Amino acid sequence: MKALFDQVSHTCSKITTKTYSTSFSLGILCLDKKFREPIYNIYGFVRFADEIVDSFHGYDKQFLLEDFKKQTYQGIEQKISLNPILNSFQKVVRSFNIDIELIEAFLNSMEMDLYNSMHSSSSYKNYIYGSAEVVGLMCLKVFAEGDQKEYERLKYPAMKLGSAFQKVNFLRDLNADYLELGRTYFPDVNMNDFSIEKKKQIEEDIKKEFDEAFEGIKQLPKGARGGVYLAYVYYKSLFNKIRSIPGNKLMSERIRIPNNQKIGLLVESYIKHNLNLL
Repeated sequence: MKALFDQVSHTCSKITTKTYSTSFSLGILCLDKKFREPIYNIYGFVRFADEIVDSFHGYDKQFLLEDFKKQTYQGIEQKISLNPILNSFQKVVRSFNIDIELIEAFLNSMEMDLYNSMHSSSSYKNYIYGSAEVVGLMCLKVFAEGDQKEYERLKYPAMKLGSAFQKVNFLRDLNADYLELGRTYFPDVNMNDFSIEKKKQIEEDIKKEFDEAFEGIKQLPKGARGGVYLAYVYYKSLFNKIRSIPGNKLMSERIRIPNNQKIGLLVESYIKHNLNLL
């Protein structure tokens, strides 16, 4: 029975989310039940592609990514995939009319990680769009539930939120990206001399995007707003912690928010959301 396989596929995406990301798992739990399954399924797809380029050292990453791309498009076209993660993803794509262009842009950014060790301003902008902004748009497709006017109205802040999240990730992962993977995402930045001025410039850009994203979060449907707001609060807390730390320390350790603090943020966000205090 196909329904049983679909349920197994979704369970795989849910397990993937919970295993890889405490913060996003908590955020999804704060969504209305009708949104949880599709968002788990989107995260599973995004995470698997990212793992190919970031973690599968010693394997043919180019072949694995090309095969993953091929299976993705075949799954969408055939309405089924024997890869459970892709089977659950194709279901979301078809149910919420997620544009193929968004998927292509995401996979193109993943491919950039195979070859680009440094970014120009142009390639950085393209990478942010494909790796982060389109993920926000995929989720917005789910939250808008087919209302194209609502999607267009909230499109810009959804992109800004995805971008802010990604840039915070870049700051958090400076050590691993540069020393382990040999990547420098921020253009015109010398990782051997990460100056205070350059760090502040990057942070001002991120702060502006967080502010723009927050205006959109307040306008989301209530069933989506709580979960997205929690993710926003978590990343904003991580960002504020990073802002207080000098660049050389970012290059020597990965900054984290402890799990007990994440639970505190969950409780605080839940109260603010339910009392309409955003």
